[in-house]
Amino acid sequence: MARADALSQAFLAMVRERRGTDLEAWIMMATDSGIDALARFAQGLREDLAAVTAGLTLDWSHGPVEGQITRLQWLKRQGDGRAGFPLLRQRIRQAA
Repeated sequence: MARADALSQAFLAMVRERRGTDLEAWIMMATDSGIDALARFAQGLREDLAAVTAGLTLDWSHGPVEGQITRLQWLKRQGDGRAGFPLLRQRIRQAA
């Protein structure tokens, strides 16, 4: 349990501090830990290592775009089955 907690806290610190350069070392420690869940998680990270490393090192984010998409989906679902595209367009324009 202590080993799993230490590895989890190390990963959390790496994400919070955006230290993508430490990712490969963490993956090796998680794989060698003997904890199956962490080893599977580390394997998943390794499969897309370039994208995960970029996410932990680059300054830009898709967060604002994802927020707008979520807002538009929410507006669409509010009128689900009751209105067509013209009303949806009008609601989106009014919300902007």
